[in-house]
Amino acid sequence: MTQAKAYSVDNPTAPFKPTSIPRRTPTDRDVQIEILFCGICHSDLHTARDEWHDVMPTVYPCVPGHEIVGRVTAVGKGVKSFKVGDTVGVGCLVDSDHTCPNCMANLEQCCPNMVLTYNSPDAHGAAPVTYGGYSESIVVDERFVLSIPENLDLAATAPLLCAGITTYSPLKRGDVGPGKKVGIVGLGGLGHMGVKIAKAMGAHVVVFTTSPSKKEDALRLGADEVVLSKNPDEMNAHAGTFNYILDCVSADHDINAYLNLLMHDGELTLVGAPEKPLQISAFALLFGRKKLSGSLIGGIAETQEMLDFCGEHNITADVEVIPIQKLNEAYGRLAKSDVKYRFSIDMASLKSG
Repeated sequence: MTQAKAYSVDNPTAPFKPTSIPRRTPTDRDVQIEILFCGICHSDLHTARDEWHDVMPTVYPCVPGHEIVGRVTAVGKGVKSFKVGDTVGVGCLVDSDHTCPNCMANLEQCCPNMVLTYNSPDAHGAAPVTYGGYSESIVVDERFVLSIPENLDLAATAPLLCAGITTYSPLKRGDVGPGKKVGIVGLGGLGHMGVKIAKAMGAHVVVFTTSPSKKEDALRLGADEVVLSKNPDEMNAHAGTFNYILDCVSADHDINAYLNLLMHDGELTLVGAPEKPLQISAFALLFGRKKLSGSLIGGIAETQEMLDFCGEHNITADVEVIPIQKLNEAYGRLAKSDVKYRFSIDMASLKSG
């Protein structure tokens, strides 16, 4: 076991501070990774502040971070897919039971015994819970390590490990492609990736936003149209015309207004996680045989597929790169949605204290 520099938080209201955390000695099938960049996901904020206590209570001290890009520094003798020097990624999962029907179907994210990259019981006993990517290194089972396309900027690639797969997976299952009209609700960390990926899939992409100031940016990101969702006339003009809508909003909002935009057999998928339950009209679903679904990241094979797709289409996140010493400032800004569109921590800054 070794000690690694990291940043942790000790309670829901405490600031992040420098610390040192244990990392296990690599087993025969483990990959040891020097972390180069780590994205900041809104889930990190929710977990650090224990805002999901009723579903996933936070164990402190907490070291978040599940959008990890790094370089392999050591491999176990049984590792076959990676070697020292490879550029790799780690997303939201670091283990599962490998035996359940979901794992056998490459749906590790649905495994009842999945191990999250942080704030999950640590089966290896190195710590009470797993610690994430706000750290100089991590040790991960080879089966949960991903290859990063060589042509992608690493700082901007880190958010693909969560925001990328979170939007790619439902868009793919929704059969998004040429001839399909697709709506993206919300233009934030998830929404901006949804726009880029849906456009690369060949769809006609419409962004829904409450902010007129985001119209220009939505078009820059690849949207074909932008609708101000507070404008009833603009919303009504699209009634019954969408094949698929991806809802990326984590705040309370009127989901029925978007269900009404679907054509018959259309589908709306939630990837945002509002704190309060949404009010859903049965009639908004019944008329038109519309479907309402949810989606949580993706399995490891699908995450690699997403990375390869992004490499082929040169897709990365729009990021603001920060040193880790500005982590508390970044969290304050993230809470106010003051970032376009993802923070990416340059972990080399951890070496300076």
